[in-house]
Amino acid sequence: MGFMGFKRPNGNAGVRNHVLVMSSVSCVNGVVAAIGRAVPGVKTITHTEGCGRGLADVKSSTRTLIGLAMNPNVHSALVVGLGCEFINAGTVAGGAAIYGKRVEKIVVQDLGGSKKATAAGVEIARSMLAEAAALEREEVGWENLTLGLECGGSDALSGITANPLIGVAADWLVAEGGTVILSETTEMIGAEKILARRSVTPELGERIVTLVARQKKMTEEILGPLANLVISPGNIEGGLSCIAEKSLGCVIKGGTSPVNELLEYGDRPQSRGLALMDTPGSDIFSLTGMAAGGATLMLFSTGRGTPAGFPIVPVIKIASSSELFNKMNDDMDVNAGVLVEGESLPRAGEKLVELVKRVAGGEETKAEANIQDVVAIHTVGPSF
Repeated sequence: MGFMGFKRPNGNAGVRNHVLVMSSVSCVNGVVAAIGRAVPGVKTITHTEGCGRGLADVKSSTRTLIGLAMNPNVHSALVVGLGCEFINAGTVAGGAAIYGKRVEKIVVQDLGGSKKATAAGVEIARSMLAEAAALEREEVGWENLTLGLECGGSDALSGITANPLIGVAADWLVAEGGTVILSETTEMIGAEKILARRSVTPELGERIVTLVARQKKMTEEILGPLANLVISPGNIEGGLSCIAEKSLGCVIKGGTSPVNELLEYGDRPQSRGLALMDTPGSDIFSLTGMAAGGATLMLFSTGRGTPAGFPIVPVIKIASSSELFNKMNDDMDVNAGVLVEGESLPRAGEKLVELVKRVAGGEETKAEANIQDVVAIHTVGPSF
């Protein structure tokens, strides 16, 4: 048995059936927003990229935008371009359409300005929505589910309650033949040897150690004597003392399964099981990278509290304490604080897995209900 999902032309399946309207360059974010206002049933994604970056960032951002449009939760996509940008709409639309999904583009300069482009985009978006509405859910196997794992605003309880709870769900999905993505390279500093020992090959373990060492060196160059922290003021107020302490709590989100792959930012896993993705520790950059990599549902633990979700992927929020769960009940889906109040980890894990199953089948998360849609694409170089 699996979940009731939406089948895609390439054989994948999504847990949602969104029509996506997305910019290829920040200059047309206003046009994308205008289409979204006129057609409220679509999901919109805008960002700050498209021009003024080095080649490494152009390559990464292009891969990310294509990946977002290719996400199995997207039924069809409209890419809006300006006409003179480096990452043009045709490149993104063409890259996302190769597996049979309907992906179209409009170019503002070609159409004679923002108003005409908006009118053309509204017509296309409405047509896509009508097609999406005709598609019904069908039963698909759990191998079609990809979980993205995130922790943000962590506190001293995150590594004791919420993150181990996520690890139970991660192990369950891997056992069912699904895929799990663990991100945030910065929050692997101090725990990289644990991940290396769990890697399927010694070579993969060495690559993980090298990657984390490079990230550690960069933080030392930037932060100097403060490099051991690399944690936010909220983390410190929540009881965390250093990045190694945070990292030990972070990596347990991946459960106990072997590590199969190491992915670039926004890249898609090539095999099922547990994969690591090279993303920064910043939550929104990480969410965006995993969504581009094909995550169809995300588990997001927090000890301080954050409402952030993602436009095309449902995000389940897991509070590390009952205090936080009660204080931010409008934003939290799960109370992991019960683990320090007598409930066993296996029982709490069963409840989380049941929620994952319901959300995969269509149940709305708090972040979805509150429309807490945020996107940010990670870049590494200067702007020009």
